[in-house]
Amino acid sequence: MTDHLTAWDDRAESVAANGVAKRAIPGLSASLVRVVVPAGVSAPRHSHDHEQFVQVVSGSGVLETEQGRRPFAAGGVFHFPAGAWHAAAFETETVLIETNLST
Repeated sequence: MTDHLTAWDDRAESVAANGVAKRAIPGLSASLVRVVVPAGVSAPRHSHDHEQFVQVVSGSGVLETEQGRRPFAAGGVFHFPAGAWHAAAFETETVLIETNLST
């Protein structure tokens, strides 16, 4: 049975070699992922087979897409249609909430 109320700290955390930490809540047709990115980390150009929304909870950096390079900060929201490439450089520790929609 799925918990209707949960806390991010109650979710299992995975930490990549570059220090990026993720906690996920999977759903039937979408997933929610809390991502903590250390200052100085870059995400190289990539794309996904699914649509993605990303909320910037805290932190700052620069997002690069086919529309150019733009700074981002807390309160910003990214929207990436399936297949849209993007890259980012994180200037400060940044907390993101990803919503990944299944295809």
